[in-house]
Amino acid sequence: MRRIYLRRRVVVAIVALAAGVSFIALAQAFLGGDSTQTKVASAASTDDTTALSVPASAEVTTTTATPPSLPPETTVVDAGPIPTRADPARVYIAGDSDAGSFAPFVSRLLRASGVVATTVDYKVSSGLARPDFFDWPARLSVRIPKVNPDIVIVAFGGNDAQPIHGLNKQVDTPEWRAEYAKRVGAVMDLLANDGRTLIWVGVPNDNQPDTTARLKVQDEVVRAQVATHSGVVFIDSWNIFSGLDGGYAQYVVDPRDGVSKSVRSDVDGFHLNTTGAEILAFHIARAVEFDLASRGAALASASSDAG
Repeated sequence: MRRIYLRRRVVVAIVALAAGVSFIALAQAFLGGDSTQTKVASAASTDDTTALSVPASAEVTTTTATPPSLPPETTVVDAGPIPTRADPARVYIAGDSDAGSFAPFVSRLLRASGVVATTVDYKVSSGLARPDFFDWPARLSVRIPKVNPDIVIVAFGGNDAQPIHGLNKQVDTPEWRAEYAKRVGAVMDLLANDGRTLIWVGVPNDNQPDTTARLKVQDEVVRAQVATHSGVVFIDSWNIFSGLDGGYAQYVVDPRDGVSKSVRSDVDGFHLNTTGAEILAFHIARAVEFDLASRGAALASASSDAG
């Protein structure tokens, strides 16, 4: 467990450092309807296509990748079998419609590594606030033993900024914060265990001030739980999709090419459009690659995923 802890601390430190510098140089080397049913799909690293259906409008640019470089002071830690093409790291992506939007792009990016197999499992309009609608802890308790993932990526977004079922308290109350923290912490305890790396994708803000205020409470609770769970890697979506003033932004700079682009859906202003989902996938995939490198994986060269 000491080795696992050290590896996770390395990944967290690298991701935090990467968030503070420009991703433009990395991008040049790296990246060339609601349903009421739970979507489950698997895609091995050697597959040419992913089993998860991508809307026709979701055009994905050709993806290439170069192995991430670990800082000189970083040592590869023995945290179990080294991921290889023959024995790939198992990545499980779960959550709400946000997870469903970035999952195909994350899967495609990770395919370039040559040492990853992904499983996608999402439920639109779900979260942790309403287990009466969909019980994620129960779902994860069943799926984790079956999938046996090495890395778990989860996203529970705007559906949780509401009164919690059975509590009847508003989002901005101490009771709501305490109960949501309990639920988030329990999920983190479940997923960041047995040598797994947990990547928690935070919630972005909204174009409506009242909704953003509720989302901010949710975001604060999650960050506080991340701070008490050393094995969790946090993807700061709030910061990624905010403007220079820290407020809501329709346009942000794409780290892949340095161009300012629209990233939000025209339907509700909260959800990400295709470009936004690709950008978020870029950040998530980098975190996964750093974790793979810390496990000793030899990632494929850029030429391995030319198509």
